[in-house]
Amino acid sequence: MAAYQFKLPDVGEGIHEGEIVKLFVKAGDKVEEFEPFAEIQTDKAVVEIPSPVTGTVKEVKVAEGEIAIVHSVIAVIDAEGEVNDQEEDQAASEEPAKVEEPVKEEKPAAKEESKPAADKKQKVLAMPSTRKLARELGVDIHQVTATGENGRITAEDVRKFAEGGDTKSAEADEVKLLTEKTSPASTAPAPVETGTEERLPLRGIRRTIAKRMVESKHTSAHVTIMDEADATELVAIRKWAKPVAQERNTKLTYLPFITKAVIAALRQFPTLNASIDDEKQEIVIKNYYHIGMATAIDNGLIVPVLRDADRKSIFDLADEIADKASRGREMKLEASELKGGTFTISNIGGYGSQYFTPIINQPEVAILGVGTIKEKPVVYEGEIVARPQLYLSLTVDHRLVDGDVAARFLSQVKRLIESPNLLMMEMR
Repeated sequence: MAAYQFKLPDVGEGIHEGEIVKLFVKAGDKVEEFEPFAEIQTDKAVVEIPSPVTGTVKEVKVAEGEIAIVHSVIAVIDAEGEVNDQEEDQAASEEPAKVEEPVKEEKPAAKEESKPAADKKQKVLAMPSTRKLARELGVDIHQVTATGENGRITAEDVRKFAEGGDTKSAEADEVKLLTEKTSPASTAPAPVETGTEERLPLRGIRRTIAKRMVESKHTSAHVTIMDEADATELVAIRKWAKPVAQERNTKLTYLPFITKAVIAALRQFPTLNASIDDEKQEIVIKNYYHIGMATAIDNGLIVPVLRDADRKSIFDLADEIADKASRGREMKLEASELKGGTFTISNIGGYGSQYFTPIINQPEVAILGVGTIKEKPVVYEGEIVARPQLYLSLTVDHRLVDGDVAARFLSQVKRLIESPNLLMMEMR
């Protein structure tokens, strides 16, 4: 038996860390090679990590909910057979380094240096009332040992230093001084009632979303334009096609039709199906159409990609959208299914929303926000009638896409949605 240092493997996609979602083993358990060891949540999906060896788990160095760095040791396994000599030597050389450099061993030296540091009048944490009490008692507050939260010196600390007063009297003095204090220059925070907040760790997909949204806003020059399309013909053709879709167990929504309209418009306006290579200062026009579909999940948002969507039928797209949305909500998508998009569609119509300002999915340069279809009074052929309207919001990166190009693109999408027969003519 040899001690095997099980390091978190690189699962690809440039991921350098992951949250431990679930551990299938604990110290003392026997594991087989390739048997599931843990589930980790990366930026894009939940990935199952198998055990690389057969043996007995000696130690598990991570816990569920913790963030582990790629190539860091997550467990030690007493492995059957021989362990690679180079790996064993590396593990042996790495382990002492972790033991010899703890912060705790430096603390005694730090304490010895802290005594003369008081003479330098280092900054201390104390409320104005506590400082006033120290002055009244003739106490140098820099010499007082702090016992309060986050290293704050309390009135009790000052009293004990000055005369060894009991805790109750010190607390009473502090309360009295706080209530009598009238100086407007005080910066002391007002007491906050506890039990009114809940703090949750910003981890996994939620943390990734926060990071990428900020990066997108800092990278792209976002401009959003909005319009509405008359969806009368679109509603009619979907209604006509639904029985056929049901025969093949296809859930037919409006999204496949909108996707086809987007692809047809992208062919006419290729700069919206592009990206900017900032390092090489080049515009990259994509001659393929991988359409991302923003999908809400329990703890955030993911964007499954419909690869080569231009080569698929309406029914094929409907099946793929339903499949990837379902597996996405269960966190069962492969990482390869969440990358490589060239243009993204974000649909919030199911929530009854109309317009919004979607944020570009980097490194793309445009995203279409699809709102609800709502019947409203409009002027049609000289008369006011009720017709279903589809709300559209297009955000573009103004570094590459000019306002007139964005407007003409959205007008073409609108035209194809309003005339599905024309859309059929555009399909390849």
